[in-house]
Amino acid sequence: MTLDVNGVVERRRLRRRLGFWRIAALVLAALVVVVLGYRLSGFAPGKNSPHVARVNLNGVIFGSDARQKMFEAIGKSGAKAVLLEIDSPGGGVTASEELYGDIRKIAETRPVVAVVGSVAASGGYIAALATDRIIARKTSLTGSIGVLAQYPDLSGLMSNIGVKVESVKSAPLKAAPDMFKPTTPQERAALESLIMDSFAWFKALVSERRNITGAKLDQVSDGRAFTGRQALDLGLIDQIGGEEEARAWLAAQKNVSADLPIRDWKAEEGSLSELGLARGMAAGLVEAVGLPAFAAQIRAGGVSNLDLHALDGLLAIWHPSLQQ
Repeated sequence: MTLDVNGVVERRRLRRRLGFWRIAALVLAALVVVVLGYRLSGFAPGKNSPHVARVNLNGVIFGSDARQKMFEAIGKSGAKAVLLEIDSPGGGVTASEELYGDIRKIAETRPVVAVVGSVAASGGYIAALATDRIIARKTSLTGSIGVLAQYPDLSGLMSNIGVKVESVKSAPLKAAPDMFKPTTPQERAALESLIMDSFAWFKALVSERRNITGAKLDQVSDGRAFTGRQALDLGLIDQIGGEEEARAWLAAQKNVSADLPIRDWKAEEGSLSELGLARGMAAGLVEAVGLPAFAAQIRAGGVSNLDLHALDGLLAIWHPSLQQ
């Protein structure tokens, strides 16, 4: 009888311990999700206090909801100015337009300076145009004002291997150009009209933001890239230098103290983001203490698909291998 009583007491003790660790795991999981959620929302420690926000724009420009949310968070933060550090050859025309709009919204409430690294060309230059001042190194590449569309002509290859692709269209220009057939003059003219319309928008942006018109606008808009020194002479940038010169200009012209700390802001997206990882960790902890159903629910709600992008549509991009 004594053994049975001791067994009951021991089972109750084990049950209480298990209950404690379950609660502890749930609290820890909640804290991980909340803390990292705050980070993704732009409320990481120090970002609500006065600072200079630094945003890195690297690589090809795609559309990004996460980047848009990051700029919105900067607008609600304690940032007194923004350093936009650009190292990008451009990307999609529409994505570049979207980015331009996001930067202009920020620039309505605080000064924004573009600091060009190796390259800020085409769509990367569109991003720079949205800022209040453009600073580049002497050997940085910028400009490349233009729009392009590229597609392969596989008709010769298909003919050689004896494969023919048939299509039924509602009109001759539907799904044109077709990579499996030679481009007709009508198809090429339709595509050129798209290119030239977007090019006109790009040129108008340069004219408006850099106060360049007439023959000089035509000169800088022939598609070529310029070094920082050339761009300065042509009026495409404002100054030679880097981050130090940007801080000096902000202090002298915008009364933004040079003593303010710089805080790095990043756009997080996809299932490999910190929030997705945190939810995965939380689910693992919950599952380890014997709550598999709850763990599955966390995983189902917390892991999103990777946002896979493709360069589709018209491009505002510079790269030697992409030139005709």
